[in-house]
Amino acid sequence: MATREEKLKKINAELETMSDDELSMVAGGTKSETANDSRFLNSLNGSCDRYGEYKVGEPFGGDSRCAEIREAWRTVGIETRFSDNNMNRYLLNGRYISQEEARQHAMKVTGHYMTEKDWNW
Repeated sequence: MATREEKLKKINAELETMSDDELSMVAGGTKSETANDSRFLNSLNGSCDRYGEYKVGEPFGGDSRCAEIREAWRTVGIETRFSDNNMNRYLLNGRYISQEEARQHAMKVTGHYMTEKDWNW
């Protein structure tokens, strides 16, 4: 397993290749944000389970949980790219969008509108 320093170098190298527009579309980027995705999608349409930071990043479940969260986003037409739980990117019709735009789209698709206090409990 890569050390923290190796992971940070990899992340920084990836960020250096991105344009300012692409960087503005990077949403989240932490286990916390990925866990929030699970809470949001669970409350929105029950398409995945609710996970905390520890469960999302857990060595023997994190990858399958991230796959579950990616599939849940697909149910509302959003493609996601999670990179070692460090960078979350969202695409709608092949165009990068922010996490908030992805949430707004998901609520529009389902007709289920929520505030953060409705799903982040």
